[in-house]
Amino acid sequence: MKKFLSLMLAALMLLSTASAMAATVTLGIYPVDTDSAAKENHDTYYIPAFKELYPDVELITSNYTYAVETFTALAESGKVPTIFETWYTEPQKLIRNGQVADITDALTELGWLDKINPSIRALLSDENGRVYGVPRDGYALGMMLNVEVFEDAGLVDENGIPLYPKTWDELIETGKIIKEKTGSAALCLLAQDNAGGWHFSNIAWTFGAQLEVQDENGKWLAQLNTPEVVAAMTMVQTLVREGLLTSDPTSENWGTGFAQLGTGAAAMYIAANDAVNQPTQNNGLAVDKLMMIGMPAGSARSYSLSGGTPYMFAANATQEEIMAALKYLEIMGRAPVLTEASKAGLRADAEYRVANGIPVLPAFPVWTDEAFNQAQADVVAEFSNVDDRMFENYFDAVSAEGGLKMEEPMETQQMYGELTKVLQEVVTNPEADVQALLDTANANLQTILDENVNK
Repeated sequence: MKKFLSLMLAALMLLSTASAMAATVTLGIYPVDTDSAAKENHDTYYIPAFKELYPDVELITSNYTYAVETFTALAESGKVPTIFETWYTEPQKLIRNGQVADITDALTELGWLDKINPSIRALLSDENGRVYGVPRDGYALGMMLNVEVFEDAGLVDENGIPLYPKTWDELIETGKIIKEKTGSAALCLLAQDNAGGWHFSNIAWTFGAQLEVQDENGKWLAQLNTPEVVAAMTMVQTLVREGLLTSDPTSENWGTGFAQLGTGAAAMYIAANDAVNQPTQNNGLAVDKLMMIGMPAGSARSYSLSGGTPYMFAANATQEEIMAALKYLEIMGRAPVLTEASKAGLRADAEYRVANGIPVLPAFPVWTDEAFNQAQADVVAEFSNVDDRMFENYFDAVSAEGGLKMEEPMETQQMYGELTKVLQEVVTNPEADVQALLDTANANLQTILDENVNK
């Protein structure tokens, strides 16, 4: 990887001048301590390259993780990092609450403003069109498969490609074979925190559900107890009754799900393309033993929940700090520009993935700059380390017309919390009254909508 540092620094020397900036930037996007390889990427490439261009900017590293429960207190105390990551469900709330900075002027100066994917820009904008963040990436939920478990169960074709389920009914039947032949759970289903409701919302869509609707007067209505949602939750109940889930779904969260998949304790797990490092690099699954498919269909078609991660900025950040943080993203190859430094950043990220056993996959375009998107695609093609057949169904599913659905728009995280409560009851009591539980969840969400949105 050292050759890319040399390439990056050499490229920087070719730049005639760099804008003088004096600022202190807290990088809330710095990797966690346990991710030593990702930290090395920042320490060895991005930070030195940035300091070469902007020696007057002080960088403070901080491995901040956004949390709904603690963010308001952090914002009120003025301790939010200059730049941080959140989820696409959060920007509208953070903007309404005045907890993030308006970066429109900086984006205009850089020429980035009109290069943001329009649907993502809408998520990051207020009612006046002012913009408060930029996209890191996009994702679409699908199903990850542990190929080794399918092999052990004899569920592969003559080419060694898993015989994957296309519907939830097929998943149940496939799961029975996996349980009998290997002892592994068919599926790791989350029921510990809001991630459970997040995943379940996608399951519900495949049964034809729409979880929130707006009436003719503009009022938002909860729809968590419709027949379609009941059918989806009843399917979960079947998974429980058949013993096809891991031993305690109420202890499963986003991270433990990847551990269950990566170690082969579960054959399948709902997950997205932006997290392929989790079962592989973090949990030991060989890069050629991971497969991704589209979400199984229920009584309706297959849908993939589409979301992603935006970079946002502390409300008390100065314009100089915001500009410096945006320039750091450029060094990382996360900005819609093609300088020698940003191209080196793209290549460094791909090399890091190959070196650490992480699949190198096509990115979902979050910028509209064709040259930048092509450069990303060229790097993926150069460094690809997977059998395309293992990801073909997934990319076919998410690129199909109408196959992607954005998350439900209002009080999304609280909606997920209400659905998780129902999941917790169902996975601990297979005979639970699904309709009654969803009636309660629906009433709770309607109260939340009325108090926070329909005022």
